[in-house]
Amino acid sequence: MATVPALATHATDAGLAESGRRVFAVESDALAAVAARIDGAFTAACRLMLEARGRVVCTGMGKSGHIARKIAATLASTGTPAFYVHPGEAAHGDLGMITDADVVLALSYSGESDEILLLLPVLKRQGNKLVTMTGRPNSTMAREADVHLDVSVPAEACPLALAPTSSTTASLAMGDALAVALLDARGFTADDFARSHPAGALGRRLLLHITDVMHAGDDVPRVAADASLSEALVEMSRKRLGMTTVVDGDGTLLGLFTDGDLRRALDDDAADLRGTRIADVMTRAPRTIGADALAVEAAQLMEAHQISGLVVVDAANRVVGALNIHDLLRARVV
Repeated sequence: MATVPALATHATDAGLAESGRRVFAVESDALAAVAARIDGAFTAACRLMLEARGRVVCTGMGKSGHIARKIAATLASTGTPAFYVHPGEAAHGDLGMITDADVVLALSYSGESDEILLLLPVLKRQGNKLVTMTGRPNSTMAREADVHLDVSVPAEACPLALAPTSSTTASLAMGDALAVALLDARGFTADDFARSHPAGALGRRLLLHITDVMHAGDDVPRVAADASLSEALVEMSRKRLGMTTVVDGDGTLLGLFTDGDLRRALDDDAADLRGTRIADVMTRAPRTIGADALAVEAAQLMEAHQISGLVVVDAANRVVGALNIHDLLRARVV
């Protein structure tokens, strides 16, 4: 059973902070060194992935495997179909997941990972293009690759030079660089990203439209311009949106009466709830939005104008729906 190391009594707060800062400095130097090598090999790797009829298959052992898995996830979510295959499992059947249309991206800092080297002859016979990412340009994996990406670093951040630290950071950054370059080349947009993240906050913000969250039909509060204030209050209570639209016979929007308007009317000592016409106290030309707008646009309008509800109208200014801030909260747009 592994033992827990004893607490180092000589560790000080200043010393711990300095160790942390040193890691950032070492890894920053490592990233700068690798960035200087973004050259023809990088663009050739991008071309292979762009021209692939299949997917990008990422593989690696140990810490390189963790980085390969993350690169596969980043590629897949940014428009480049990709997945991760464990090289050990590949040698025991999972190799069947890789087709001849796929490009293989293999990671190993030493470039001599036995599990990956075992796969190379099979991949070559199958006709797969191979991109390798290693820290040794003269390694076996580098020599056997169609394209080799050099991610060698001046030093590991680990003071023992044992734990992969700077090298894994550099490999991850190179993977991000590939993903972003491919994203740009494909013209991948925020809408495309949202479609692969429908459950996330960004997906909701970019995919939900007003029609998805608004109240429509009989659920929309409406009264005629000659309705009394008390009739409007009954409609507001029934529809429970904190407002009612005021429309003409064709459903064209004439105005809006809200809870805020009611409070202002009640401040008038002369207010007559039964005798006052809604047309006399409504807000004329209220803020509106179209049904095909994004729900996030409604949130922005409400925030900018400090209002809690919006009327949804068509091109002829006829009322087709209504929504309030609670609808946006339920949809997790805000």
